[in-house]
Amino acid sequence: MIQEGSRFTSIIKAIYRPVSLWLAVVLILVGFAGGVLAGGGVDFNNDSKTIIKGADAKATSTISGVVTNTDKLPSYLTKDVNFGLYWNAWNIIKNEYYNKDVPDTKLFYGSLQGMLASLGDPYSVFMTPTDATQFQDDLKGSFEGIGAEIAVKNNQLIVVSPLDDSPAMKAGLKPKDLIVKINGTSTAGMSSGQAVSLIRGPKDTKVTLTVFREGWQATKDIEITRGQIVVKSVTWETKSNGTVAVIKARQFNEDTYPLFDAAINQIIANPQIKGIILDLRSNPGGYLDVAVQMAGEWDGEKTVVSEKNRNGVETLHKAFKTPRLANYKTVVLVDGGSASASEIVSGALKDWGKAQLVGMKTFGKGSVQTLEDLSDGSQIKITIAKWFTPNGTSIDEQGIQPDIKVELTEEDFNKDRDPQLDKALSLFK
Repeated sequence: MIQEGSRFTSIIKAIYRPVSLWLAVVLILVGFAGGVLAGGGVDFNNDSKTIIKGADAKATSTISGVVTNTDKLPSYLTKDVNFGLYWNAWNIIKNEYYNKDVPDTKLFYGSLQGMLASLGDPYSVFMTPTDATQFQDDLKGSFEGIGAEIAVKNNQLIVVSPLDDSPAMKAGLKPKDLIVKINGTSTAGMSSGQAVSLIRGPKDTKVTLTVFREGWQATKDIEITRGQIVVKSVTWETKSNGTVAVIKARQFNEDTYPLFDAAINQIIANPQIKGIILDLRSNPGGYLDVAVQMAGEWDGEKTVVSEKNRNGVETLHKAFKTPRLANYKTVVLVDGGSASASEIVSGALKDWGKAQLVGMKTFGKGSVQTLEDLSDGSQIKITIAKWFTPNGTSIDEQGIQPDIKVELTEEDFNKDRDPQLDKALSLFK
């Protein structure tokens, strides 16, 4: 099951069933089957005579594709539609659109994207085979590129950090390097997302970054051969003279719990460590079962999260394990980028009274998605349930308020300040 899901950095990932926050922009080329989405059925006979049944005109209105019982539906949604309408639209495009070279396959896949988009749910999307492969790679924490975290700082694209043993590090890229050009294209006014799209690419291909470093008299071109990059989703370090462990979880993917488990073993073996800061800022989510197992390290018997499906059936998720962190004072760092699985963990620890939340209100993604594989390698990611914190709170579109509100401004980022972490550390004094 999937749930979706650094404040200014370029790395953005995603509760699935095995949970994710993908703020996908869906390109709607051709949409169809509105009557089906409004609650009707489809009578499939043959290509052009298939009938899409209209919804009950007496019942309802539709809000974001969902039938409600308040007002009447628009009349076009109450009428049966011959599927020939779809082919009429197809033929108009093929016969009249100025660009005669648009592939039929692009129209076809666009129509599938449009069908999912008509649900009005940003987390239910159709993914082409290419999109599906990229999505799975992201969940594995791997991608092809140079292996450097970048951000826009003081209106300038900057290297935050090259990853260990990455092509970026091997090529000599260093933290705080300014990226002036990418393959000759100026980065002036460029967002980090735009930069990532230019820097990423298939392994064994090359990208040239024009870089300026403090102390240099002029810029230098650094050619980097892209490779397969694997990003560890969990890292940790100690602060406050070794007495507080700060665990950073970037997402909830396949390697998250093994890395978290290893960190816990090292922490409990160190008698000097008395407290834990779990940093879930800008963590957009990932797998539901990973979130349940992580929260279970503070309480292994209580309900971490409950979910309700379309029929109102409730499922309670518990870790059923011996909690190793139950007696450690804990603070959780959250912000507007903490979503889905991050909200499950932080919501459970807050409801249980096991941790204080410091930072800003979380994103507010309280839905669960599942992935359905299609025969050509494409996938449908579709919302199948809503989830609730142990106290029965729905955070969907509401988010979780921190116990202690601390803002991290762009000025703080530009000046290498982290008042949220500073506040969390002060709670252990």
